[in-house]
Amino acid sequence: MASKATMSNQMRIWHRYLGFFLAGIMAVYAISGVVLIFRNTDFLKYDKITEKKLEVNLPIDEVGKAIKLRDLKTSSENGDTIFFAQGFYDKLTGHAKYTVKALPIVMEKLTHLHKANTTHPLYYLNIFFGLSLLFFVLSSFWMFLPKTSIFKKGLYYAIAGFLLTIVLLFIK
Repeated sequence: MASKATMSNQMRIWHRYLGFFLAGIMAVYAISGVVLIFRNTDFLKYDKITEKKLEVNLPIDEVGKAIKLRDLKTSSENGDTIFFAQGFYDKLTGHAKYTVKALPIVMEKLTHLHKANTTHPLYYLNIFFGLSLLFFVLSSFWMFLPKTSIFKKGLYYAIAGFLLTIVLLFIK
C-alpha cells in the first residue's frame, strides 16, 4: 500500500509541475485554436497587395496555382490583360498584381503552430504538447484513490467527455 501512495504522490508532483510549465503553451494553443476557427472568414484579416513576376502567356488556372489562389476565375479580358476578382495578370509581361486577405504576422505564426508537420521544426513542440496532455489524462487518475466516490465520478465525467467528442466528430 505504501508504494501506491508513493506513486500517487509522485504523479501529483509531476502533474503539478508539468501543468505549471505547460500553462503558457496551453494559453498560446488556446488563442491560436480560437483564431483557426475563423480561418474561413475575414476576422482579423487585412488586405495585402502582392505583385509577382510570372511566366508569360499562362492560362488562368496556371496563374491561380502560381499565385496560390484557388478557383481563380476570369472576370474580364482587355487585350493582353486578364482581370479576376483579386487583381490582374498581364500575359505579355507576366506581371501579376492581386490582393489577398492576410492575418497579422503574430496571428499567422499562431495558425502555423497548429498546422505544423514534419517539415517544420514546430512539430517537435506539437508532439511534446500532445504527449504532455496524454500524461495529464493518465496522471489525473492517480489524484484520487480508486475506491473513492470522487474517482468514480471522475471516470463518469471522463467517459462523458470522450463520448461527447466522438458524437461531435460525426455531426456535420
